[in-house]
Amino acid sequence: MYLVLFDVDGTLVDSQNIIFEGMRRAFEGEGRPIPTRQAVLAIIGMSLPVALAELSGGDPDDALTSALVGRYKAAFHDLRLMATHYEALFPGARETLLALKRRPDVILGIATGKSRRGVTAVIDTYGFDGLFATIQTADTHPSKPHPSMIVTALAEVGVTPDKAVMVGDSSFDMEMARAAGVHALAVGWGYQSVAALEASGAHAVVDAFDEVEPALARLLNW
Repeated sequence: MYLVLFDVDGTLVDSQNIIFEGMRRAFEGEGRPIPTRQAVLAIIGMSLPVALAELSGGDPDDALTSALVGRYKAAFHDLRLMATHYEALFPGARETLLALKRRPDVILGIATGKSRRGVTAVIDTYGFDGLFATIQTADTHPSKPHPSMIVTALAEVGVTPDKAVMVGDSSFDMEMARAAGVHALAVGWGYQSVAALEASGAHAVVDAFDEVEPALARLLNW
């Protein structure tokens, strides 16, 4: 059996607008300088306290970060209810996931800096219930690029690292994959440059979802 793990933000869904607006509201609410869109895109993939500490220049455990986390979560919840802010699937994401799910030798999973609540919202929105056999989120793991999410996913489904791939759009995903000893497949439609993805250890980079399955076949030799 093979395990294919997907990141969510920037890989399966285009969430940059809702994330940036949530960050803007959080920092504005605390009377802090609002980070640039570029700065926000650079931290997508990290766990929320680590990301906010990076943006604010603080510490993940300090009072400011805690306040920003609370404000961001509240803002994100409100924004998700608005028709103008939603997390759209990237073109071809659904078709690729369903095609992989139909393979009897493939197990699908998620490894994301999102919260479990955020992942559940995406799954519910797009009817992906039962699609992923293992879901690892920021709620119960250290921030990427720590390999904890992948190591736990491998143990849950009983797959060895050489038969697993992490698919993501950030350097954090690629570094996490390398640290866990699995294949690292980068997608070029996310929030970081191809050069950054290659420098962080991507074994391959794809430009569209219809290239994902052929790339997996090459990496896993199936």
